[in-house]
Amino acid sequence: MAGLRNMLMAAMMAMPAMAHAADATDGLKLERVVMVMRHSVRPPTKAQATPAGTTAQPWSSWTTPYGDLTPHGADGARLMGAYYRTFLGARGILPREGCAPTGDIVAWASSKPRAIKTAEAFVEGLQPGCGLKVARPDSEETDVVFHPASIINGDIALKASQRTKPGIAAETKAMAKEFAILDRVLGRRLDRASHLEAAKDDNASLEGALGVASTAGQTVLLEYVEGKPMDQVGWGRASKADIQALLRFHTVKFRYEVGNPYVAQRYAAPVAAEILKALNGEAGTGKLTLLVGHDTNIAALRGFLDAHFTAADYPQDDPPPGGAMGFELVRNAKGEAFVRAFYTAQTMDQLRELTPLTAANPPAYSYFPIPGCASLCPLTTFQKIVSGKLAKPAPN
Repeated sequence: MAGLRNMLMAAMMAMPAMAHAADATDGLKLERVVMVMRHSVRPPTKAQATPAGTTAQPWSSWTTPYGDLTPHGADGARLMGAYYRTFLGARGILPREGCAPTGDIVAWASSKPRAIKTAEAFVEGLQPGCGLKVARPDSEETDVVFHPASIINGDIALKASQRTKPGIAAETKAMAKEFAILDRVLGRRLDRASHLEAAKDDNASLEGALGVASTAGQTVLLEYVEGKPMDQVGWGRASKADIQALLRFHTVKFRYEVGNPYVAQRYAAPVAAEILKALNGEAGTGKLTLLVGHDTNIAALRGFLDAHFTAADYPQDDPPPGGAMGFELVRNAKGEAFVRAFYTAQTMDQLRELTPLTAANPPAYSYFPIPGCASLCPLTTFQKIVSGKLAKPAPN
């Protein structure tokens, strides 16, 4: 831990005062930032990551309890927090030194321990020694933001997923190359059959080969970004390029499960409402509002906005561990307010190696367009888009 603190201090001292490149040329002043973050590195959520018989050998072992945040993952989140202390300090919404005034930073996490610990590590790097607390619900049952319950009709959700193009059979055929890589890594050929299965009061689940492939790809990724020796990453049979190919299964799973308008506009509604409150500066939000949850929250939010993003060296629309979809509120010289959507994440190797993040070696930070908006979205337009979908979500 002392070694990491020394790295954090060195990284912070190495960062010169800086502004985002866009701000230096467009004259826009940053006023607020909202970040919807996925928790950082965790082991599989259960002992058998994929169903019995789908791998030639057992998956690698972990010392962290299933589904919990690893110490490596916490260190990665802490490094991101340290970077954003200087980055946002240079952009004028946080102090460059010392603690931010009470209320300027608001952090809220999902009820899951991995999300809570990610948020705590991030704010520790962001505001070291300041005692900033992370708010969270008491249980998943009371977690109305990240785990909304009974808002979806399972039968309607299944039909909406079944209408998603190009369809499961075409998807399976199109991913022949990715399946060949998966077979080699698993040491066993998967039966290619897949189907969508309804769930009561929830989105449909993608079962069969495509579902197994998504979980397997994520598991191999987590082995890699955890910093495991390469002979323990996909049993020594997976290169970084292989992992990037396998992650495309993850985006397919999300597109069919939570990407359709019926599900996305209901599942992501609580998070979208919190984003709107924060950008409007309502009570209980800060200059920086941090919402730490899960990849499903981000995938649903992507579907809610009907947007597409690319984060670091991950496939399009794949939410990396410890990365965040964010929204800036900026104002021009006339006082007009605009929203810019961005995605920020460590690269796979930055997280794997716990590289200190500096101006010379920053995490990825790229803007992406919001459909229905100009490249710079007027706040009033963004409000109409989000409020309209909150008030009248897509029908079945």
